[in-house]
Amino acid sequence: MGAEMNKSSLSRAAGFLNSAVSFLVFLFLDVLDAILCVVYKLADYAMETDSRPCYCSPEEVFLVSAAKGRTDVPVAAELRLGDVSDTLYHRPSHVAELAKKAAIAVGYKTSRSIGFTVSSDVTGALREKTGRGRRPLWSDCDCQTCNSPESHLYVHVQGPKDTSTTTTTTTTDVIFIHGFISSSAFWTETVFPEFSDATKSRHRMFAVDLLGFGRSPKPADSLYTLREQVDMIEKSILKRHNVRSFHVVAHSMGCIVALALAVEHPEAVESLALIAPPYFPVPEGEKAAQFVMRQVAPKKVWPPVMFGASVACWYEHVGRTFCLFVCRNHRSWEFLFRLVTRNRIRTYMMDVFMCHTHRAAWHSLHNVICGSAATMERFMDSVSRRSCCDVAVFHGSDDDVLPVDCSYAVGSRIPRARVKVFQGKDHVTIVVGHHKALAAELEQIWRTAGRPTTGNPN
Repeated sequence: MGAEMNKSSLSRAAGFLNSAVSFLVFLFLDVLDAILCVVYKLADYAMETDSRPCYCSPEEVFLVSAAKGRTDVPVAAELRLGDVSDTLYHRPSHVAELAKKAAIAVGYKTSRSIGFTVSSDVTGALREKTGRGRRPLWSDCDCQTCNSPESHLYVHVQGPKDTSTTTTTTTTDVIFIHGFISSSAFWTETVFPEFSDATKSRHRMFAVDLLGFGRSPKPADSLYTLREQVDMIEKSILKRHNVRSFHVVAHSMGCIVALALAVEHPEAVESLALIAPPYFPVPEGEKAAQFVMRQVAPKKVWPPVMFGASVACWYEHVGRTFCLFVCRNHRSWEFLFRLVTRNRIRTYMMDVFMCHTHRAAWHSLHNVICGSAATMERFMDSVSRRSCCDVAVFHGSDDDVLPVDCSYAVGSRIPRARVKVFQGKDHVTIVVGHHKALAAELEQIWRTAGRPTTGNPN
């Protein structure tokens, strides 16, 4: 009894310490991000003769078509612009709250929301105001990989090259979709070598670099929405390689893209393998995107992975600074890393972590992970109503990024889904280092896809 009480007291003390330190650290980051906002506006103006608009203020002015012509209006904090997440504009900070209280204390009247009708070209207006075409910003890498002139995604293709002599009963396609700040190498360097020769002869496997990551284009005018990602996969894989029916394997953020793809092509998807899906059931009355942002990035310094996620999600300019020193110079870091290790280990994890732009990471995190919160349930309900699509969900018991409850929630939403938790695995090691067992699981899914299931398809 005494030991349990001591353990409980230590746990409470640790929680209090974490909260206290987190408050101070994120208060500092609030101030730092506000300072960096000014610094980058000046730097952008000096380097490109124009300051780049950011998302710091909910009243950032964007051009919107009104009924009586084009007019400039402030974007209110609660505004939802289709695929554009409101978390881009509304991220409460300690500094902002203190400033608001101080303004109220001295009798300053805060600005009110202005009502207006948003037309269909809002997204185009956002691109016009926040983008700069396809040319790189001064703070982004200008190498050929990061500035691919291609209009298609990079896709690694493995398996039978000529399917003209085979039938759809002997050859099927598989699309692999990576997660946030990753690339196709997450699959090609892990599970791909573990597939049996029989599997490789029967399946064409497509590992894609999502828009903004790896060797795919990173356009500066893209908002990196879920719609854009699905459109690019359709264009780069389904149409370009004449894919008619397919299985999907996805990790983390890629699970959202996979579900959206399944909804768009309900008769084509034969199975879904979702690994560590980021699904958080939204309580009634909560704003979906805001709720998910608080779950993914709860502003805690411990565990470290939560601290990194919080910084990436809440601080636009701190994140840009990280990308300025790391991603912009990824070629130098890759060379130094290989030099230090003397090429004794594969460096694909380090390579893909640095091969993106801040704009791609920032908008993907908000517009795909947070912005999809309101539609995830609709996606899963659509999949659940289909009895012909097999669904398997895998999660690591030690996942610090997305709790295992996310997968159990998916299983509850799709009753026929098979949920399997791997003990001792986290968000990355459920694939990396565990790829042989995972490859066997995937091969089993593809062999049995389409057979009658015992679950309730609703």
